[in-house]
Amino acid sequence: MAEVDLDEYRARAARWLADNLPRREPGSYRGARGGGADDSAEFMAEQRALQRKLFDGGYAGIAWPAEYGGAGLTAQHQRVFNEEAAGYAVPILGGVTFGIIGPTILVHGTEEQKRAWIPKMLSGEEIWVQFLSEPSAGSDLAGIRTRATRDGDTWVINGAKVWSTGAMVSDMGMCLARTDWDAPKHRGLTWFRVPIRSQGVTVRPIREINGGAEFCEEFFDDVVVPADHMIGDVNGGWPIANTLLNFERGAGRDAPPAALQGAGARELAPDLVALARATGAEGDRHVRQLIARAHVNDYMHAQLARRVVTAISTRAVDASAASLIKLGSGIYDPIRARIGMEIAGSRGIAWSADDPGGNDVSTTYLNGRIMAIAGGSNQVQRNIVGERLLGLPREPSFDADKPFNEVLRDAQNWTGKIG
Repeated sequence: MAEVDLDEYRARAARWLADNLPRREPGSYRGARGGGADDSAEFMAEQRALQRKLFDGGYAGIAWPAEYGGAGLTAQHQRVFNEEAAGYAVPILGGVTFGIIGPTILVHGTEEQKRAWIPKMLSGEEIWVQFLSEPSAGSDLAGIRTRATRDGDTWVINGAKVWSTGAMVSDMGMCLARTDWDAPKHRGLTWFRVPIRSQGVTVRPIREINGGAEFCEEFFDDVVVPADHMIGDVNGGWPIANTLLNFERGAGRDAPPAALQGAGARELAPDLVALARATGAEGDRHVRQLIARAHVNDYMHAQLARRVVTAISTRAVDASAASLIKLGSGIYDPIRARIGMEIAGSRGIAWSADDPGGNDVSTTYLNGRIMAIAGGSNQVQRNIVGERLLGLPREPSFDADKPFNEVLRDAQNWTGKIG
């Protein structure tokens, strides 16, 4: 791979952005999923077109291998582009696709899968979603009951998933299913690529407290997938799940989301500054202190993320160190959300009907604890840090080595006794 000077790359990226993408509206304060509104077909088509423009320009998958459609550059080049793109309307679709699933398939997919699937992700042709959590298996991911049964050259999937972000507007699902009920729960799992519009797949959006419906529940009724849609080995799904969760917690990310809403550590919490100006509070001493606190947290979190990602990439620490990034988000995001509400004052609870971004601050507040729960709660992250990084004793487990069908049988017996 030929070296590309970072300063030259920055200048080239700045010119391309100015020529090809619209500027982000000054002072916009985007909450999670743009304020909680549902993603319409028109909105998603616009976002896919923007992603295609990035792909055609060579700015999609900047640090992904060139043989799979990426630019084949480094994480530093991606960071430079992120900094230059902070003021532009870059596509806001496919965070799961590009931040979690794509990197996981790059690690665990076959050569044929990577060449067939990765370019479609980068171009926006295929948006992917995770099919992980289930109604009966929340924090215990290894306790899932969605079943995949081999039938000649195909697999037949039955079961249900829930809390799948963006499934209603996605094309593919990376689905974890149980393929061996006689094995211990961590050793009988397998991953599959499931086209969401397959016969037998039903997707139902879940209306949330913020008024939006980005989460979905899914039902699989005799869904047939080809054998070459299996990712990894039969019953080898748990190590892949750990890889995927490490990416979800920030292992492959160059900076946390909050630091990328504006220009990150290069500016003083630009979204909050714009909010203070809009409310006429930029001169208020207390407001200035709130903005300073948010900026310090943004800066610390960005530096933490970069140090952890660098340490993981150089193998100085185990990939489970990504839990430090995830824990930081779970701690800092609620603080930042409260700061936004305090600066907004009454505008945070009432706004003009003709203001398209009027509910951004309140939506961000309502969504403020997402990262303290999704992808493993703060408590789960602390356990991972304690056990895998600090070497503290593991918490006791009564079912880790029992066949999963016996675990279910024992659970049903106890439920009967309690009832």
